[in-house]
Amino acid sequence: MSSQLITPELRHWIIDQAEAGHAADTVLAAMMASGWEEGVALDALEEVMLARAAQLQAGAGRVPELVSNGAAELWVHDKAVKVLVQVKSPRVVVLGDFLSPEECQALIEMATPRMARSQTVVNATGGSEVNEARTSQGMFFGRGENELCSRIEARIAALLNWPVENGEGIQILRYAPGAEYKPHFDYFDPAQPGSSAILKRGGQRVGTVVMYLNTPEAGGATTFPDAGLDVHAVAGQAVFFAYGLPHPSSKTLHGGAPVLKGEKWVATKWLREQAFE
Repeated sequence: MSSQLITPELRHWIIDQAEAGHAADTVLAAMMASGWEEGVALDALEEVMLARAAQLQAGAGRVPELVSNGAAELWVHDKAVKVLVQVKSPRVVVLGDFLSPEECQALIEMATPRMARSQTVVNATGGSEVNEARTSQGMFFGRGENELCSRIEARIAALLNWPVENGEGIQILRYAPGAEYKPHFDYFDPAQPGSSAILKRGGQRVGTVVMYLNTPEAGGATTFPDAGLDVHAVAGQAVFFAYGLPHPSSKTLHGGAPVLKGEKWVATKWLREQAFE
């Protein structure tokens, strides 16, 4: 029996070769030249390419998208929202006046007593744990937990033509001076063994809305390294980005830059393919 294992790193490498246009026999030859046994290499190719085909088919479906007629200001559910910046690839939209000052303050006040050290997903199990890559504090509101959350969720649903039930609850995060969230993807990596359990609760994540509840004195931008884009945290503004495929080709690698002075409060809403339970 072969002792060589098909690792997540190998799966990603094979996908990257396919994305670059290399034929299967070329990829196989490269793997064998690197020391992979022919049987293991063939199994890995078959497994990854079948999974990739399924991802591409799923990605052909609908994803959240801005409901817009090209206007710079939209009436969304209950208020006027400004469209400040749109990027096509990656799909990123920066929105102004998405939350009122009163809504921002109310979210901070309701969340403060429930804050705890933020956690990240454990790829191997689908659980969560404290990780040094994420040094914020946070909490989750249940979907529709109160009138304010319901109002904001309805606003997002109307803005992106996406059902309220296909969204996770709103998460509130506080970044103290020096706190950050290193670049990451919001989708669940299909190559990781823990993802299957997570996906049963509503399918893959396909979009994110980050709402800024205050304006830090310095630092704290939302960065998109693959796009060369920084979105500064400004109270009341929001940034939406979508990712039709759970793969780095979505260019939605993003992070929360360190807060240099003051603190940063944000509210995050993740959107799923299906109804989230």
